[in-house]
Amino acid sequence: MKIKWREQWRALVLAVDRMWGGRSEWRGRGYGPPGEEDDSVVDGLPMDHLSRSALNGFSTCLLDRACTSRRDSRWLEEQLLSDSARLIPLWDSKNLFNGEDALQPVFFLPSEIEDMLHEVTLTAFLGVDGDVSYVAFEVPSREYAETLAEYGSFRDLKSVGALLDERESNLLAYARGIIHWHRRNRFCGDCGSETMIMDGGHMRVCTNSKCGMQHFPRTDPAVIVLVSRGDDCLLGRQPSWPKGMYSTIAGFVEPGETLEGAVVREVWEETGVEVESVHYHSSQPWPFPGSIMLGFHAHASSGEIRLGEDELEDARWFSREDIRRGVAEGAVRLPSHITIAYRLIEDWFNSDGRSELRKVVERG
Repeated sequence: MKIKWREQWRALVLAVDRMWGGRSEWRGRGYGPPGEEDDSVVDGLPMDHLSRSALNGFSTCLLDRACTSRRDSRWLEEQLLSDSARLIPLWDSKNLFNGEDALQPVFFLPSEIEDMLHEVTLTAFLGVDGDVSYVAFEVPSREYAETLAEYGSFRDLKSVGALLDERESNLLAYARGIIHWHRRNRFCGDCGSETMIMDGGHMRVCTNSKCGMQHFPRTDPAVIVLVSRGDDCLLGRQPSWPKGMYSTIAGFVEPGETLEGAVVREVWEETGVEVESVHYHSSQPWPFPGSIMLGFHAHASSGEIRLGEDELEDARWFSREDIRRGVAEGAVRLPSHITIAYRLIEDWFNSDGRSELRKVVERG
């Protein structure tokens, strides 16, 4: 089963690569108006949600996480010290890169940072790809972080993700997310005692013998939605964003509600627009700091916008021509192409078959 799973993933990634390579030949309609079928295709077949999500940034992963083997401490030690191991450093939630125009993530062999490894207290086994094992670790001190300056600089993955290979960006996002979780769970949430790393970094256990609570990596679900009405889509902006930046509506899922219910609530709370139908689109890991973005298309039953308090700075309905003209004039900026927000806008924009958002942005 493991081999079959990896073969399926590799086939999917190859198909996605071909799609990106020939994007001008592809028309991805996403979810159009009710009654219209999705005509997005991969190799002549309807695109399923796995394929659709693989197009989002940070979403292409070929690692076998070795969930059984990583429980064996001896096996883990062999992986960590092996010449085929690649160690991924993080400092202050940032990844290490070299280069400027062509960024490359820096991975270390264990022998290259042997002295530092004696001081490292936070590691997480990520998985294996063929004979190569990948392990994330937190640089143990600022002094050690400064010694790594000869290899490159620590940079925020969110700001440089669009410049990276898709598989590398996913690996770095995975490393960033799990190290962040460890940093926030050094102590037990039940009794306050220290916790210890187990299961190769995929579990922490309370050291209090009277408690012994097991803590597992968490990711916070957030919905993100492209709302349409007629030939228009609803976009908003937050005051902290760059001038002219507009994006889709998003928010965290609250206890006791479905994903679809969260979509309806968030759109209403932020814009006062009522939603009548909701369709799932795709998902994207978003370790900034630790979320999974669950994307939807929705249709509005009302058009009047009433901004909620302490929510968005602005929200408005955009036609395709509004976006086309706004991007060309520099008055409208859209999210990065690696984000699920961009993908949601793109699939809606391309659905009329007249033009492609990618070309509009490139010309702009």
